[in-house]
Amino acid sequence: MWYINYKGVNPLKRSIYSLVLADDVIKAVDREASRLGTSRSNLINQILAAELSCVTPEMRMHDIFDSLTEHIGRSFQIQQQRSASLMTMKTALEYKYRPTISYRVELARSPDIFIGTLRVSVRTMNEKLMDMFRNFFMYWSDMESEQLSRLKYGEELSDLTTVTFVRKLLNTGLDDQNTACAIGSYLDTLNRSLQTYFANPSCLMDYSPWLEEQYTSMLEKYTI
Repeated sequence: MWYINYKGVNPLKRSIYSLVLADDVIKAVDREASRLGTSRSNLINQILAAELSCVTPEMRMHDIFDSLTEHIGRSFQIQQQRSASLMTMKTALEYKYRPTISYRVELARSPDIFIGTLRVSVRTMNEKLMDMFRNFFMYWSDMESEQLSRLKYGEELSDLTTVTFVRKLLNTGLDDQNTACAIGSYLDTLNRSLQTYFANPSCLMDYSPWLEEQYTSMLEKYTI
């Protein structure tokens, strides 16, 4: 028999409890936890929550990612995940050598001001491509700041390095279904804008009104 510590199912508060479980049960739990890339306590927490109809952060994130997959499945290549809080997608740019852009959404277990983070990155050693990536996201960050400031969101939401754009995702009180739709709409708008830019990077200022119109249209439905 095993005597273990167990964390409670409340997503906002986790307490320590003690359980006595048979050796064979623990072995089976450990095998499944290893396969899923999670801890023993977390797996037991999920099993008990499902049996007792309690909603855990993992269930909430699973529901959001399932809905998000339906929303963007045709535009992005969804990667297999080992973490309940993480979803990674890829697209290829219509540019020479068809470089790959990676989009990674990580959700917070207990959302407060933000529900999570989006990271967009390009894997390349080509300096020209890195400059183009940075130039686009410098424009995108400035455009977002201006648009969101009109909605009284004054906090800086994004950060930019040479090959990675990081964007905090706002918690605007949406339910799981609408949270997925909001993230999906943001990803669609961003990816469409990025593809347009890389198709003709020298003309960014020419079609910037169209990009801003696309972003404004998204904001009329969702703020994320």
